[in-house]
Amino acid sequence: MQSILDFTIFNNSAQAYATALAIFMGIMALVYLFKVYVLARLKTWAAKSDTQLDNMLLGIIQRALLPLFYYSAIYISMNTLNLSARFERGLEIATIVLLTVIVVRMLTAIIKHVLSTQLNKASETTVGDKQLNGIGSLINFIVWAIALVFLLDNMGVKISAVVAGLGIGGIAVALAAQAVLGDLFSYFVIFFDKPFGVGDFIVVGDKMGVVEHIGIKTTRIRALTGEQLVFSNTDLTNSRVQNFKKMEERRVLFKLGVVYQTSQEHLKLIPAIVKQIIETQEGARFDRGHFAAYGDFSLNFEFVYYVIGADYNRYMDIHQAINLGIFEAFAEQGITFAYPTQTMYVNQAS
Repeated sequence: MQSILDFTIFNNSAQAYATALAIFMGIMALVYLFKVYVLARLKTWAAKSDTQLDNMLLGIIQRALLPLFYYSAIYISMNTLNLSARFERGLEIATIVLLTVIVVRMLTAIIKHVLSTQLNKASETTVGDKQLNGIGSLINFIVWAIALVFLLDNMGVKISAVVAGLGIGGIAVALAAQAVLGDLFSYFVIFFDKPFGVGDFIVVGDKMGVVEHIGIKTTRIRALTGEQLVFSNTDLTNSRVQNFKKMEERRVLFKLGVVYQTSQEHLKLIPAIVKQIIETQEGARFDRGHFAAYGDFSLNFEFVYYVIGADYNRYMDIHQAINLGIFEAFAEQGITFAYPTQTMYVNQAS
């Protein structure tokens, strides 16, 4: 038996291999117990919680810590053996690569969680998560690029000349792509300041439509006539944007004109008639109504009311009902609407 344990392969005895295997199996057993008892309870707790922080921590454990535990079992067990210098160097490189990947995964998960939380607080909906695609890809690229530089440096690659060359090249690229970089910074302005979001109905100059996509360089809007409008982000941040999705109330001003032959009693009655019609409409709030001016061919009244909410179709339904109600009420009272007319007086010579 002792002769078997003393049998040597690659400068390690069978007993040393058995010890390494026992250490490996012991650590794997601990990882299994962690998954069964600790991780399972964390999943149950996260399912009952309303916050997203526990879900992020759970994702980090599953994507980062568990692979680290598995690799630790291999690393610790292998270090109990007599390894060649080349094998030890390979193990060291594998350790650096794995730790770099784990740290990058943890950083990207934390950054994505912070951005998603802030965006959803600002937008009051989950629509903001769609905007994380563009900025998430950009952040991942930057973090992975930094991680690659760190990894090459720790592997003995001299990157000072490469970094200097990239710096000079970066300046040249920045000068050649000022418009693109301007749109990129404007994207960050839109992302964090939230003047509008996906699904909002906006008006920019004489163009209007629903925001479909907010990209790193351009924002796409679906116009009312069906075509897609493409704006650069810089154009939007430099323009006055009307966001009707944020509207809480819609102010409506309209005017009526009646003929000069209308009696004094009817003139006094018209504001009350219109007020009653508006107040009977659900979702409408009457503000004021006045005999406003003497026109060229009509006596002009001005009315103002508010429609609760930003739905344009609902506003038009309410306004249509008010117009029909006014038309019916004026017909019952014998009040005549005015229209452009001229009266000609002819004197007959004697």
